[in-house]
Amino acid sequence: MDERVLLTGAEGRVGQAVLGGIGDAYEWRLFDRDPPAEETDHEFVIGDVTDDETVRDAMADVDTVVHLAGDPRPDAPWDSVLRNNIDGTQTVYEAAVETGVDRVVFASSNHAVGHYETDRKPELYRAHDDYRLDGTELPRPSNLYGVSKAAGETLGRYYHDERGLSVACVRIGNLTKGHPPIDYERGQAMWLSYRDCAHLFERCIEADYGYEIVYGISDNDRKYYSLERAKDVLGYEPQDNSAEYTNQGEPKDDV
Repeated sequence: MDERVLLTGAEGRVGQAVLGGIGDAYEWRLFDRDPPAEETDHEFVIGDVTDDETVRDAMADVDTVVHLAGDPRPDAPWDSVLRNNIDGTQTVYEAAVETGVDRVVFASSNHAVGHYETDRKPELYRAHDDYRLDGTELPRPSNLYGVSKAAGETLGRYYHDERGLSVACVRIGNLTKGHPPIDYERGQAMWLSYRDCAHLFERCIEADYGYEIVYGISDNDRKYYSLERAKDVLGYEPQDNSAEYTNQGEPKDDV
């Protein structure tokens, strides 16, 4: 419990998955523009990530920032992704440096590389296809939301190289609770369970690294994102696999 972690966007789906899995492991300070939907035992700050002063104040005495806040809509318009996702992320990085935070874990997205799928689908969604993205490829965003996430990764690279901040960018796949997306081949290829999501972010908080881009998915038989970097550098050990479920979301052992 000695590690103090600021979690922005705490009320979102990823935030709830993280807190549900490792909520007792750290001293959390939660940050969101909306008040908590349910009573929480953690300190809670209501604010906007584009507000420099509020963000800096929220980082007081913090070791790590897990930055999830932003407009999560794939069809979000430019004015929203510019303010909430790009300006907000730059505010977080700058405040982290100014307040002496050790590292920032940035929630990127599969949409930052979505157009790598264009000429290869649907084959790359299937277990027999060995095509893999490993995090070394250039961004190919599939929408303006993806552009904003690619910008967040690049900002992280700058703040690592120029200011010495440790940064892990997690390109999150398809996070669903309980079972993979039903009858959705692409979603099953990039499934991330709540359990694996919490574990991956725990490893981002605990591991030693400089700057990393890793993929946030479970260890699915059908996948086109490599997990090798997350395993080797972070010590990620995913437990779930979409192949263990039917296309209707039922565990195969129970069918």
